[in-house]
Amino acid sequence: MSIWAIADLHLSISTPAKSMEMLSEKWKNYHERIKKNWSNLITDDDLVLIPGDICWASTLDDALLDLVWIDKLPGKKLLLKGNHDYWWGSLNKVKSALPKSISVLQNDVYLFKDTAIGGARLWDTQEYNFNEYIEFQENPYAKDQENDVQVDLQEKIFARELIRLEMSLSKIPKGAKNKIAMTHYPPISADLKSSKTAQILEKYGIQICIFGHLHSIKNDVKMFGEKNNVNYIFAAADYIDFKPLLIIKSNEE
Repeated sequence: MSIWAIADLHLSISTPAKSMEMLSEKWKNYHERIKKNWSNLITDDDLVLIPGDICWASTLDDALLDLVWIDKLPGKKLLLKGNHDYWWGSLNKVKSALPKSISVLQNDVYLFKDTAIGGARLWDTQEYNFNEYIEFQENPYAKDQENDVQVDLQEKIFARELIRLEMSLSKIPKGAKNKIAMTHYPPISADLKSSKTAQILEKYGIQICIFGHLHSIKNDVKMFGEKNNVNYIFAAADYIDFKPLLIIKSNEE
């Protein structure tokens, strides 16, 4: 009953024309690599956290092809919405359509044994950026409006996401042994300077925060780490070579 994490699957089962293989050699055969690594590591008793950018589908009906692919992999799965999950609309509709092994996290808390998991997507913020760590390349699959969000609107969205994060984390039971947060966007700078998000995570006693969003990291540089008792774990699929990270190992035999 271990807990694993992998973000930014960017599946294109439903949308082959948007395969990440067309963007970078690093993504070659990524569906097969994810499936192989996942199947070798994870059992049906485990939980896998997937903090955003699950697939490229634009509608829920299309996304179901990708979600069924995930459902067939071992373990339970907990999804958080990413900025490219255009298919993720009404929460009730999403929940009613989910395959059996998949749950979603949105303004609430998910309990798994003695672990409580909360979180929110977050957004870009002027508090910090990662330009020096990234080899930039244009993403033709991103919608135009994502590239044109003005700074003032960007900060309004970020502020709203902070409210959603606190709403979720406030529901974590005080008796939970392990407290995990999922965000899609990074909650802190790569060199771990304090941030508004980090202060919220510390306020609620979060021990581990899992996130992704960033791609094309220069020379696979090491980023993030532990600060004020919060372990910040960057789990973007291409950064971790499409191999789920072990977050909490079960003590059961």
